[in-house]
Amino acid sequence: MEAFTKGLSRRGLLGTALAMPALGALAQGRGPVVGVSWSNFQEERWKTDEAAIQAALRAGGGSYLSADAQSSPGKQLTDIESLLARGAKALIVLAQDAAAIRPGVQKAIDEGVPVVAYDRLIEMPEVFYLTFDNVEVGRMMARAILAQKPQGNYAFIKGSSSDPNADFLFRGSMEVLKPHIDAGRIRNVGEAYTDGWLPANAQRNMEQMLTRNNNRIDAVVAANDGTAGGAIAALAAQGMAGSVPVSGQDADRAALNRIAQGTQTVTIWKDARDLGKAAAEIALRLAGGARLAQVPGATSWNEGPQKRAMTARFLAPVPVTRDNLGVILQAGWAPKEAVCQGVPAGRVAACN
Repeated sequence: MEAFTKGLSRRGLLGTALAMPALGALAQGRGPVVGVSWSNFQEERWKTDEAAIQAALRAGGGSYLSADAQSSPGKQLTDIESLLARGAKALIVLAQDAAAIRPGVQKAIDEGVPVVAYDRLIEMPEVFYLTFDNVEVGRMMARAILAQKPQGNYAFIKGSSSDPNADFLFRGSMEVLKPHIDAGRIRNVGEAYTDGWLPANAQRNMEQMLTRNNNRIDAVVAANDGTAGGAIAALAAQGMAGSVPVSGQDADRAALNRIAQGTQTVTIWKDARDLGKAAAEIALRLAGGARLAQVPGATSWNEGPQKRAMTARFLAPVPVTRDNLGVILQAGWAPKEAVCQGVPAGRVAACN
């Protein structure tokens, strides 16, 4: 585990360098070529996912070919077509905009190339959907915030409107919070999508909500750690960081440090190493001729926006707060020096 963790940064940077702006083959094996289309590498976690995919493909004898769309749906569509032209026998796609890239995915299907929708839904029955249970992630975030602020004004910094995950997360949060809203204990004083999941956009959304409410915001349900960081920056500018609970997900190192520092309340840990490993193994299995339903752990699912019948596999997330930060360190997900940077001695048990 330690060797794997130390290698994440080097392998992630290598993958980014070779994938931007064009395509790069990172691993050669005796088995099929698996093409991976990334939406972007702006967030720390995708480098972790990539390292896990690469390691699993090497173990399975496959080859890795990647492209970074740099947050452009148009470029991602071209990337998918290029991956097919370069000989990909299976695709793993982290969609920037599932509707925009649909023609490329359909081209792969028409050519008999299986597609794994990676962590973001591509609602096509021929596509295998692999993710964590994002509705449950939303529930977990809401429960953690509710435990800190059982009443008051809530703001919702949602994910990108082009990503169905944003709505899954919000739906899960509202399942938990709606009874409290209906009872008048909680008031929804603002909600906004965050274009591209960009922290800067989240910060602007949070600033506008603070202005509209004269800073009377008691809790923030932010959709991931990037948007949480943007929201916390806006709160900090008003001297409110640390007094307003904020949620997130992905267990980014910066977020884990914010939890230790006390400015973020919870992050939902979705171990990207497990997700990446599963994606590579599924892609190799499908490239070898297996049907979607033959993938271990596969289940039928039809809860997307269009209610289409899908084959999916959902991994289990874990909420992380100050009280259980130690699980992150014990799993080798992040080093103690990063998680505990700047934390006074004796304040957080995991940092002692």
